[in-house]
Amino acid sequence: MSARRPRQILILLTLLAYVLLDQYSNTASAPPALGALLAVSPLLVALALLAMRAPRPRWALAGLAGATALLLPLLWVRLEQQYARLYLLQQCGLYLTFAAVFGRTLLAGYTPLCTQWALRVHGSLDARARSYTRSVTLAWMLFFLAAAAASLVLYATVARSIWSLFGNFTVLPLAALLFAVEYRLRRLRLPAMPRATLAQMLAAYLAEPRGTRRP
Repeated sequence: MSARRPRQILILLTLLAYVLLDQYSNTASAPPALGALLAVSPLLVALALLAMRAPRPRWALAGLAGATALLLPLLWVRLEQQYARLYLLQQCGLYLTFAAVFGRTLLAGYTPLCTQWALRVHGSLDARARSYTRSVTLAWMLFFLAAAAASLVLYATVARSIWSLFGNFTVLPLAALLFAVEYRLRRLRLPAMPRATLAQMLAAYLAEPRGTRRP
């Protein structure tokens, strides 16, 4: 087992525990304090990571800790009352961010994101493959826009526990289904394209961006 494997397992278990507690916090029997704590935790973690990348991380972290200690007690009652809205903002913000990442590369003068990934794996693409990967980029953008819209509609129309089920246990399987359908469609539309291994695909997704503007 590599040195990174235990850390990866710990991260996955932490995420799973968070999702389960998130779901529980949106039921009628959950204490409001749990929901408020879970709602602000991702924001505090994100701010802490940004502070660690600051020119003087020690002072940045100290400032964050001080602001948190000062503001949280003042806002805590409101957070307990409105934590579901904070969940909603985080969910929709994440979906819209992904949609913007894909959509931005569809603008004139840019290389679509899925085309970039395919180029990293295969080196070059013919016109048909470029057109196909552009369509896939559009499909992912629309998927995340639809996820954000569905979350807003469910939040406004159904019980909070059902809305929470959508965000916690439905979006990711739907994304996996879209990925599987796209893979099958790619084999039918582009049979001559060499098959990439999972390792090659992950390396392409995680590679450092090389810029999105077309040469």
